[in-house]
Amino acid sequence: MIELPSDLPADLVPLSWLLGVWEGVGVIDYHVGDDHYSGEFTHRVSFSHDGGDFLNYSATAVTTDTDRALVTEVGFWRLARPRTNADAGPGLLPAIAEPIVRTVDDVESLRQPSGGFDIEVSLVHSDGVSELYLGQVTGPRIDIATDAVVRTASAQEYGAASRMYGLVDSHLLWAWDIAALGAPLASHASARLAKVS
Repeated sequence: MIELPSDLPADLVPLSWLLGVWEGVGVIDYHVGDDHYSGEFTHRVSFSHDGGDFLNYSATAVTTDTDRALVTEVGFWRLARPRTNADAGPGLLPAIAEPIVRTVDDVESLRQPSGGFDIEVSLVHSDGVSELYLGQVTGPRIDIATDAVVRTASAQEYGAASRMYGLVDSHLLWAWDIAALGAPLASHASARLAKVS
């Protein structure tokens, strides 16, 4: 059973089932022309919050056979909502209005006709790729796709991605499709993770 903290900001309630540290094993299966990338990896994912209206995210993946690091990601997950003068930013700019304590009714007003909530996910990879994902959380399922990808001059070619996360039998399952190295968007990796804290 998933236990939800009682001190969450209302904006985080639709994402609250993600909170915690998850670990498990995944598989890579990706084709680029005649090259086939495959293998198993151990994966550790952490979702936490520090009182803001977003979740902090970090993830690491290491090959199971050689213990070689594959990638580390860090980022932020939040409900998509109009920003107001009570929100800080950009940069270090402070809010120019008093903080607003958002309620469950405020969050419920963001629900889409499909039943889900629009979300925004920003991720930075250790290999020089940055992604902005847009999508929806509907109950214990999240579907997101890149709206923008930026990469450093030294990063490998990477053009787009989509991800799916779901809570199934108390496990976090995810699948990641990518368009990289000249190949079109296709299945890339998936994993099954158990909550460890």
